[in-house]
Amino acid sequence: MITIIGLRLSGTVKSLHMPEVSDRRVPFIITSIYFLLTTWFLYQKTDIDPILWLAMGVICISVLVLTVISFFWKMSAHMTGVGGLLAVVLVLGSKFPNFEVLYPLLGALLLCGFVASSRLLLQAHRPMEIYAGLGAGFLICWAGFMWIWA
Repeated sequence: MITIIGLRLSGTVKSLHMPEVSDRRVPFIITSIYFLLTTWFLYQKTDIDPILWLAMGVICISVLVLTVISFFWKMSAHMTGVGGLLAVVLVLGSKFPNFEVLYPLLGALLLCGFVASSRLLLQAHRPMEIYAGLGAGFLICWAGFMWIWA
C-alpha cells in the first residue's frame, strides 16, 4: 500500500482506485515482485516448514496471473483474494477430516458476498470482472493447495 501511495504522489498512478486498466499495470507488477521475493526468501529459509513457502508460491501464482490479465482487462483483485480463501477453506475441509469446515466456510462465503457486493455498489467493477476474479483465485488456489496436500 505504501508503494501505491508513493506511485500516486509521484503521478505514476492517477487514482488510488485505479479505475483504468493502464493505472493497474505498474502497481500490479511491483506487487508481483514483492510476492516473488517473499516466496524466494521463504524458500531460502531451510528451518521453516516447506508448506509455508509452497503456500506463498500458490498465492504468488494467483497474483502473477492477475497481473498478466490486468494488462488487457480489469479483473477484480479483491475477488481473486477471497476466491483463493474460499478454495483454501474447502481444501482444508477435504484433506483434513478433523477440520471443522462449516463456520470457516460460512465466513468465507459471507466475505465473498460482502466484497463482491461492495465492489459492485462502488461501481469499481462490472459483474463479469467480479466473477472472473473469484473464479481465477478459486481455481488457482484449489489446484495449488490440492497439490501441496496431495
